[in-house]
Amino acid sequence: MTPAIDLLKKKGAAHRVLSYQHDPKSASYGLEAAEKLGLDPARVFKTLLACSERNELVVAVVPVAGTLDLKALAQAAGAKKMEMADPQAAQRATGYLVGGISPLGQKKRLRTFIDASARQQPTIHVSAGRRGLELELAAEVLAEHSGAQFADIGRG
Repeated sequence: MTPAIDLLKKKGAAHRVLSYQHDPKSASYGLEAAEKLGLDPARVFKTLLACSERNELVVAVVPVAGTLDLKALAQAAGAKKMEMADPQAAQRATGYLVGGISPLGQKKRLRTFIDASARQQPTIHVSAGRRGLELELAAEVLAEHSGAQFADIGRG
């Protein structure tokens, strides 16, 4: 189990855990999950961390088939500028390893933004907190238990 799974179980939130054999040579953790689990990449979301000019870490959850729009994230977060967070800082703040960072059950509660496209899907998939482990849940359930807001932060 991971802190993300434990949180959902404790809250009685509807979810499903899926697993696959992670390949350490894989170039993209999210696309690997979609491929190995036979999922539509539009329904698989990656968890990224960005840092504002004020040194605030924020979480962005966007489809693996696209990219994070840092300008849009900055606007949603009320910041002037965002850049991708240092991987070590992301790991320290979340308690998860890069490639297995879940938007749920993080060590520090960080402001979280989910791309608005998630609302168009019946369920989405996010990391369960370990490479090779995914959670399937409704976007609204993810937002509720991560304290997230929806915003147009994804591209492509």
